Amino acid sequence: MPYRYILFYKPYDVLTQFTDNSGEVKRRTLKDYIPIPDVYAVGRLDRDSEGLLLLTDDGQMQHRLSDPKFAHPRTYWVQVEGIPDAGAIAALQTGVTIQDYRTRSAKVQLLSTEPTLPPREPPIRFRKHIPTAWLEMTLTEGRNRQVRRMTAEVGFPTLRLVRSAIGHLTLESLKPGEWRELSQQDFRF
Repeated sequence: MPYRYILFYKPYDVLTQFTDNSGEVKRRTLKDYIPIPDVYAVGRLDRDSEGLLLLTDDGQMQHRLSDPKFAHPRTYWVQVEGIPDAGAIAALQTGVTIQDYRTRSAKVQLLSTEPTLPPREPPIRFRKHIPTAWLEMTLTEGRNRQVRRMTAEVGFPTLRLVRSAIGHLTLESLKPGEWRELSQQDFRF
């Protein structure tokens, strides 16, 4: 039986797991969107992050894509509070120290236009006198809340975080909550 590979556009406020054992008020999980048994997320997106998530039942591929030694690129669109200057961009590109760990170098650019995204519910807070900007960041590692910690470290807190690509795979025409299955030809790493 061939392996299954699923691209999912994870909405905001959804856990990247199929069960919620918190005991709190019921939170949305992958089970609310994906009715396919025995597939698991490759990596994670925080509950307050959105965007591309890959799921598979191929354990070897899951390990290969998750292990930092293989350095698979992951691209994020990051809305930050304030307008990062050249020094902040350079620091993000060369790596910053977060929690006694020096991040790898990253591709980072200030976007001249806001990415075309559906509105987030609830919307990002708006402050009349504090501008925001969008960065595109491509990392080859994925530590816990790394992008948020990196932008905060250089003085520009993350307001909205959307993973737009994993390697050559992109959000394409998916909308939040939608998923599609990939063929073996589509899935090549």
